[in-house]
Amino acid sequence: MTTSATTGAGPTENSMRRALKRARDGVALDVTEAAVLLQARGEALEDLAASAARVRDAGLEAAGRPGVITYSKSVFLPLTRLCRDKCHYCTFVTVPGKLRRAGHGMFMSPDEVLDVARRGAALGCKEALITLGDKPEERWPEAREWLDAHGYDDTIAYVRAISIRILEETGLLPHLNPGVMSWTDLRRLKPVAPSMGMMLETTARRLWSEPGGPHHRSPDKEPAVRLRVLEDAGRSSVPFTSGILIGIGETYEDRAESLFALRKVSRAYHGVQELIIQNFRAKPDTAMRRMPDAELDELVATVAVARHLMGPVGCVQAPPNLVDSEYERLIAAGIDDWGGVSPLTVDHVNPERPWPRIEELAARSAAAGFELRERLCVYPEFIRRGEPWLDVRLLPHIQALADPQTGLAREDAVVEGHPWQEPEEVFVNRGRTDLHLTIDTDGRTGDRRGDFDAVYGDWAALRLAAAPGMAPERIDTDVRGALARAANDPTRLRDDEALALLHADGPALDALTRIADDVRKEAVGDCVTYIVTRNINFTNVCYTGCRFCAFAQRRTDADAYTLSLEQVADRAQQAWDVGAIEVCMQGGIHPDLPGTAYFDIAKAVKERVPGMHVHAFSPMEVVNGATRTGMPVREWLTAAKEAGLDTMPGTAAEILDDDVRWILTKGKLPTETWVEVITTAHELGIRSSSTMMYGHVDQPRHWLSHLRALARIQQQTGGFTEFVTLPFIHTNAPVYLAGIARPGPSLRDNRAVTAMARLLLHPHIPNIQTSWVKLGTEGAVEMLRSGANDLGGTLMEETISRMAGSSYGSYKSVKDLIAVAEAAGRPAKPRTTVYGEVPEERQRVAAAWDGRLPELLPVLGQGRGGRQ
Repeated sequence: MTTSATTGAGPTENSMRRALKRARDGVALDVTEAAVLLQARGEALEDLAASAARVRDAGLEAAGRPGVITYSKSVFLPLTRLCRDKCHYCTFVTVPGKLRRAGHGMFMSPDEVLDVARRGAALGCKEALITLGDKPEERWPEAREWLDAHGYDDTIAYVRAISIRILEETGLLPHLNPGVMSWTDLRRLKPVAPSMGMMLETTARRLWSEPGGPHHRSPDKEPAVRLRVLEDAGRSSVPFTSGILIGIGETYEDRAESLFALRKVSRAYHGVQELIIQNFRAKPDTAMRRMPDAELDELVATVAVARHLMGPVGCVQAPPNLVDSEYERLIAAGIDDWGGVSPLTVDHVNPERPWPRIEELAARSAAAGFELRERLCVYPEFIRRGEPWLDVRLLPHIQALADPQTGLAREDAVVEGHPWQEPEEVFVNRGRTDLHLTIDTDGRTGDRRGDFDAVYGDWAALRLAAAPGMAPERIDTDVRGALARAANDPTRLRDDEALALLHADGPALDALTRIADDVRKEAVGDCVTYIVTRNINFTNVCYTGCRFCAFAQRRTDADAYTLSLEQVADRAQQAWDVGAIEVCMQGGIHPDLPGTAYFDIAKAVKERVPGMHVHAFSPMEVVNGATRTGMPVREWLTAAKEAGLDTMPGTAAEILDDDVRWILTKGKLPTETWVEVITTAHELGIRSSSTMMYGHVDQPRHWLSHLRALARIQQQTGGFTEFVTLPFIHTNAPVYLAGIARPGPSLRDNRAVTAMARLLLHPHIPNIQTSWVKLGTEGAVEMLRSGANDLGGTLMEETISRMAGSSYGSYKSVKDLIAVAEAAGRPAKPRTTVYGEVPEERQRVAAAWDGRLPELLPVLGQGRGGRQ
């Protein structure tokens, strides 16, 4: 008898028969049918298991390992048993007093960890399973004191540090289970662990929210929080293990919905490497000690349904130590993996359930017709995929243990430590380093990168997610009243009025732009400003998966390139020689570039041209640098400033709404992290621009919330120098080529956004910049009449917009920019990055060389840096 899942009187015979037939026929199941099948027993369960096994066998055949069931030979390292959660079934977690009485520290010490890892390596183990409680320092002062005493900012910092030591000193590969992680935490840990994991357990919110529920008073067990971790792991290209825990009070419908939630994440990001189906086992001295164990039939049915839902490509695991040797039934139901099995350590989560001997597991698997083979903690599929799923610093460690043909563990592998280090010769110029010139003559090689169908996630799932944002909105607010308030005092505009104005068209739009232009004149006068600058995009190799970006390339794509430090400095020198006062430097998130590469780039420019203003590194690049070095963002920015960073571009903002961001980009930083980086930079005296890219899958309501967010930041920090409108260039953008995004903003959109930026950011951000490279001369003139006062820079080279399909070139001379201002009936003057006065000497040099820049800016070192 079990009360693990309840659903009234149970399914009818007809509903079970229909669901079984659909499963046999390979027809997609819905939640209701899955819930019915979870209740299959007797002959129905045998039928269900048989069809699930056929699905599994087809997947193994396609993967090139027919008849193989896998396991990972591991050691279990309970790094800390302290936790801020209070799950009612858990005996893993304890309290500081018990640890002290038992003679243990609050965390395992490095020596304790490495002793276990070395003994495991000597026995041929290849995985270090690091499991710990969630954020113990937030509940227990003793945990905080231990971390402080040992020099760690938080538990994640210790996990990262001990993982590096395990890699270097033992050769084991860390698989990390630190519980709920933020997007930034995942980025911090990705360079030190081939895989990570966290059980979803259940999506039944009441088991978390209601008193008496198994997860009540456990903040990290809220289903929405845990699903967000799974999504962030997928966005960050982290091979991730998850699963469900059955028998904790959920219904069959709950169980089915949990499996569907996991399938949805798996399909969207292709990052769930295995699904664990774990059966509840009651433990003494817990609140759920009288709860009956989940029965074997429950487990078998759940395994079979999971196999049907995940399909042949999914990997389904059931822990062998949680069943009483009924291995054959689990194999018959469709599992293809036994999980981690240790010849050395106990299962610290279920210490009363010993691991089976590997020899016994092999014999029992063979009796069921399967060969037991060892895998690594990261599954063969992800080893074959390589970038971006495997960090370059981990590759030597993985390659030392993996069979290059199968991706499984090498039988003859020697488990020994290897240096954890950055690749050598990072700044070697390679690829199409003349792209900044030839993009305007030869164009791009193709309209999309070679891994278009894989790097961005699942396009079908994305279309469904994007659909709500594409629906037009109805606005009932009186536009005339909103215009009157805007003219009287734009700072008093209500959100409904602002939204109405963002939808304005015709005479109302004309009136809006006139009001914005009047506010512009009052705020900054008539002069149109510009800056003599050069863009330097030091690499376009990137695997982040931004779906709007046509600039990013794989390292093997024809248009890919990386500049050497010498080339970066040469381009900065060239720019200075022809009158520039600023270089704007951004690049792709190249997997080979260490987190300190950004410091080297800034230093290279400053050493060559001490007077050049370095405007560089988007918040995404800052986070990349910080997480790859293991430094906190504040510390990393401080070091960047010392290396020569003066100000930052406020790019990578796109739209500060995560619902829109996760359609636009697979792996870029979330809104909260963007805000954290920008505000921290401002607090350190590093000012930045602010931006918004619009006209894709967004709506005016998103523009409004974005502009409001920027205004709030500016009121808090005062660090923004300007706001830059960035109309979406659709032509070669992947999200447009996939049929999801609109073909960029209309002229109406551009006028409305520019005008409302002027009004909603007044008086906090006085400078509104329009982009001639995206809008062309006529478009820029129109925006100057709609509230803008700045034209940006001469650029000298521009590849990002041009790769996306902009047709307005990569360079405008000072005379060109002055002509744009004059076409709008306004004077023009040069400015510095922070809108100060430009030294006379710089103005004279710029005037002397004006208009001849393309001839003066060849690619340096053609013999070393041309196409290869």
